[in-house]
Amino acid sequence: MVKAIWNDVVIAESDDTVVVENNHYFPLAAVGAGILSPSATTSICPWKGTAEYYSVTAGGKTNVDAAWYYAEPKTAAAEIKGRVAFWKGVKVG
Repeated sequence: MVKAIWNDVVIAESDDTVVVENNHYFPLAAVGAGILSPSATTSICPWKGTAEYYSVTAGGKTNVDAAWYYAEPKTAAAEIKGRVAFWKGVKVG
């Protein structure tokens, strides 16, 4: 079981992650309720497409833009559609 932990709170856990570029992409359903809130931030990956971001709230604190996803990934990254990955201090393992 792979877990994502931030601020001493398990924010996601799943035995069905997809690893791309050393990042575990969790199914959105594996993320705890109320953890993610939409952000206006985006970035572009040449082969995956446009990433959109979420802020992560856990244990009374918010980590801005600490999660990202590809709503419409390019064909080469189709396996991560409907999944989210974490960074910015979120421990995944």
